[in-house]
Amino acid sequence: MILLDYEKHFSSLRLHAVRGNSSPHKVAMLLAVIELIGSGEITQNRIVFDDALKQCYLACFVPLASAANKPNSHHPFFHLRSEGFWHHKVRPGQRESYQRLSTASSPSVLNTHIAYAYLDDALFELLGNRVARELLKTSLLQNLDEEARRNILRPERGGWDWLECEFLVGDYIAMLERELVGAAYTKAEHRRVLQPKLNNRSEGSIEFKHQNVSAVLLELGLPYIPGYKPAFNYQRQLKQVVLSYLAGHQPLLDDVNRAADTASAVTDSQVTWDSVFDPEPPERVPSVAETRPSYLARHINFSERERRNRELGQLAEAFVLDLEKQRLTTVGREDLAKEVEWSSQKRGDGLGFDIRSFDAQRDEERFLEVKATHSGKYQPFFISENERSFSNEYAAAFRLYRVYTFGTSPRLFILPGAVERHVQLLPQSYQARFSG
Repeated sequence: MILLDYEKHFSSLRLHAVRGNSSPHKVAMLLAVIELIGSGEITQNRIVFDDALKQCYLACFVPLASAANKPNSHHPFFHLRSEGFWHHKVRPGQRESYQRLSTASSPSVLNTHIAYAYLDDALFELLGNRVARELLKTSLLQNLDEEARRNILRPERGGWDWLECEFLVGDYIAMLERELVGAAYTKAEHRRVLQPKLNNRSEGSIEFKHQNVSAVLLELGLPYIPGYKPAFNYQRQLKQVVLSYLAGHQPLLDDVNRAADTASAVTDSQVTWDSVFDPEPPERVPSVAETRPSYLARHINFSERERRNRELGQLAEAFVLDLEKQRLTTVGREDLAKEVEWSSQKRGDGLGFDIRSFDAQRDEERFLEVKATHSGKYQPFFISENERSFSNEYAAAFRLYRVYTFGTSPRLFILPGAVERHVQLLPQSYQARFSG
């Protein structure tokens, strides 16, 4: 549990003792940082030793201090590094000198060596939530019993509390990791195991909350469990729990990238058009544009990673090529099946489509563009300007084949005509010209 781990750490800081009493300096510094995050004065995971921090620190320090305590703000700013969740960004050229420091003897020494402090990504995400801030502030001042903790975490208007969301998100991610590697799991069994941890909520309530997690991951550009259709009317707290979980589990994001880089051919010889074709394309879902946390920005978008995976694209095109030939043969048009062309292989990229096929009833050409993902049908995909333009110019004959859950049990739906009729197109790159 991420929140309770930090709550335990905050309630047992390594505090310096003065005349037998614990020094309040670290507590005051953390309270000041929490206050500045809550007020919106700190918006990035970058804590600068400036006047705003010093003043807020002093306001937090005075009620806690005894006559023996001096309000030296540079001391806790430096020594909090021993707690493991507080880190320093060392100034260029000062690394060796910084490593020799056992303390910061003055503010000038601090400023010479340290550009700013930053927290664990998971902790910074937690502090963005009012409920988590309240718990961690209180844990700095006293050890909490279970009932006191629950009272702080209990939602104001009912609903799911933070700990319930953490249990559910952790369970969802465990299923997602199995999904990404094609390992078997049972969603119903996961729900039954979760129920005692979630105040015995109904299986329907748990399933809908899993759908909410799918929506959050989709908005973040990450894969989701296809069996949990994204449901976007989620509580804000759930997204903060997801972000905190991801921040505290960085290897998971590496696993996601590896999944996007993995391409495997479909080996089931029983795959047929009827078993693969999904007649219902996704309905439009809410579009949410938000700035990503820095720790997510360090990881390439799942859909972008798949776009750059040429092997995945080629395997999906070969898969569709075989399906098209099978489809035409099944309706008695072996003559057309023989003429289906893998155009991107035969004539190269840049055509605006991948496969030339046919409408069996009208004997008309069809130009197929194939987009593949290991994730579910709602996963965003990338389309080039050339492909977009071609879909407009040849709208009557153009078809975009979206192949999803390709690595496990491939399905596909079709978007006919101009692509922008079906999706919202967002600019992703620009051409840079050396011209006025």
